[in-house]
Amino acid sequence: MNVVNGIENYNYTSKSILTIGTFDGVHLGHQKIIRSLVTLAKKKKLKANLLTFFPHPRMVLQKDTSIKLIDTIKEKVNLLKEFGIDNLIIHEFSKEFSKLSAIEFTRDILVNQLGIESLFVGYDHRFGKNREATVEDLILLGETYGFEVNKIPPQDVYSITVSSTKIRKAIADSDFEKVEKFLGRPYQLNGIVNKGEGLGRTINFPTANLIVEESYKLIPPKGVYLVQVYFKQNIFLGMMNIGNRPTLNGNYQTQEVHLFNFNENIYGEHLKVLFVKKIRDEKKFDSLEELKLQLLKDQEICKRTQGI
Repeated sequence: MNVVNGIENYNYTSKSILTIGTFDGVHLGHQKIIRSLVTLAKKKKLKANLLTFFPHPRMVLQKDTSIKLIDTIKEKVNLLKEFGIDNLIIHEFSKEFSKLSAIEFTRDILVNQLGIESLFVGYDHRFGKNREATVEDLILLGETYGFEVNKIPPQDVYSITVSSTKIRKAIADSDFEKVEKFLGRPYQLNGIVNKGEGLGRTINFPTANLIVEESYKLIPPKGVYLVQVYFKQNIFLGMMNIGNRPTLNGNYQTQEVHLFNFNENIYGEHLKVLFVKKIRDEKKFDSLEELKLQLLKDQEICKRTQGI
């Protein structure tokens, strides 16, 4: 998959089949669209292209929004590599770009710059200034400019329509079983291990302090979680604490993960953490000893849950 930063840097030499969207989460509904696109592109021997935007339009148009995203841009790129897309075009979303009318966007971007023959969009896709145009408008524009529009219906999972909004809600509720059903994979955090205060080692629970650089990444609520951790192509079971460490009078939030049966120095290393289940809420204990006893109970619950 070729990654192109900016629509203006894509120069087509042959026609393409395109899909457009923010694709936050690359969930099952997104995957249905992408697979349909790639299948048709192969059949017609055309390029399979995907146009996405960063930052998320709501971050630009609603400055006061508190929206957090399911995927960082790096995570999204890595996820999309799996689908056989030829070109991933990442365009910077700006207020100026948002002012393009539906006709300008269709004529200047889709037809003249990206050279589309066919377009795949979700049933609820809207585009153009103030989201003025619908899929039905796009179909009419396609008739004018010589491309076809493929409208994809909602993808249902257990009779519930998948959406990025519902996935964010499930993460906020710590319902990772539902999150995995909607995404088709566990929810993930990626980060670099930073040197912490080392207090975990004093109670025989060394933790890796995970720094998630992207401030817009959606972090699960405070609490203790059963997780799987990818480190150098190996998978380890562990538990992650997200919170302010009230027993230690912490005054800022951290993401600390303890890997079972693991004792390596991993400062500066990259970890991918997959969330399996929430074990309990964050709680303040009266002493480090009481905290240690609870952590032992948490660990036992985690291992029992995984059949260890």
